[in-house]
Amino acid sequence: MTLDELRRLNPRDIGSWPALPKLGVLLALIAVILVGGWWFDWSSEWDTYNAARGQEDTLRTQFLDKKKQAINLDAYRKQLADIEQSFGAMLKQLPNRSEMEALLSDINQAGLGRGLQFELFKPASAETMSDFYAELPIEIKVMGNYHDIGAFASDVSQLSRIVTLNNIALVPDKEGNLVMDATARTFRYLDEDEVAAQRKAAREKAEKAKQGKK
Repeated sequence: MTLDELRRLNPRDIGSWPALPKLGVLLALIAVILVGGWWFDWSSEWDTYNAARGQEDTLRTQFLDKKKQAINLDAYRKQLADIEQSFGAMLKQLPNRSEMEALLSDINQAGLGRGLQFELFKPASAETMSDFYAELPIEIKVMGNYHDIGAFASDVSQLSRIVTLNNIALVPDKEGNLVMDATARTFRYLDEDEVAAQRKAAREKAEKAKQGKK
């Protein structure tokens, strides 16, 4: 059809139009309906659909993770039991409060047994508390030959309880011996009352921190 023929079409009598203009009007009407439906209704439904798909993916991932955990539950339980056993073995290497005096005596005897002369053996006046153990630093100063000091350090490391030597300084004296200054650190586990007190102090500290932020 020509442009003049299209202009002569009567919009009030579409039924008498030729087939081609009718088809064009029908396609235009369908396009308007589709655009209007998308704008006023379908777009929000599409967003909801995408959100549901995303939630489905998240739930599927969570399900697979939990399924994997359920399959490996026995292995996790065994691993936890091994960890608790290892922790218990390490905890046994820490003396309790009543055994600290004996441990200090063992450290002293380790030096005397190697023929060393103690010029200083001074436990700190206060312990440093942690979650489940307390640390006690001991300032020591011993004098002897190189071999005996080395053997003393080895003996201390092989004590049944955990003792470490820190801040070691070796200085020769006028007689050809060595003077060793060091800090021996030993540890003990806290009893139930001390652990409860530590946890209470931690809670109070956290509460004060929160109040300070407010």
